[in-house]
Amino acid sequence: MPCITYRNACVEFVDDVYEPAEDSFLLADAALTFAKKDFRILEIGTGTGFVSAVIQANMGVDLLATDINPHAVKCACSNGVSTIRADMFSAFKPVQCFDMIIFNPPYLPTLDDDKVPGWLNYAFDGGVDGTEPLRRFLEGVCLYLCPTGTVLVLVSSLTGIGQTQSWMQEVGLETEIVSKEKCFFEELVVLKGTLKSKNKNNKCVK
Repeated sequence: MPCITYRNACVEFVDDVYEPAEDSFLLADAALTFAKKDFRILEIGTGTGFVSAVIQANMGVDLLATDINPHAVKCACSNGVSTIRADMFSAFKPVQCFDMIIFNPPYLPTLDDDKVPGWLNYAFDGGVDGTEPLRRFLEGVCLYLCPTGTVLVLVSSLTGIGQTQSWMQEVGLETEIVSKEKCFFEELVVLKGTLKSKNKNNKCVK
């Protein structure tokens, strides 16, 4: 299988799973910046497991990943990332608490005629306006975030960086742009979210 080597990690990828690209590298670098030893980390939609594998190769953490694509789950596990098949947070209960939650959402506006055949569609399909997976993630993320925890989300200018920050603030997260990169026809940024002080005891506001 083809393999990508990056920051001490060697990650194999297969058909029907999103191949790591510029967004993956940007998010992995940001995660290493903010992760700390012994952090309990959850990555939603891990794909090949690239971001999680890079974190594990450089830091001692307790990491779990999910993906809805069964091929991605198998691929990530083969890359040494503990991964379960789940849609967003469906495998977890709100009592479970993570120090860092990471998500690289699919963000391409997708009508029925635009869908990619097979499981790979989940890596690209952002719904009609490109924001459906992101908004679903934000609706639930604070329920699983420790009071001092960090959310890292990869956002494209195609989705709307300012709009995403507004949505994060609406659910009770302070936001800041922690890294960015211009890429072809879009700008990619990583948004960092932390619970607002007034929400640290009761977590997310709705």
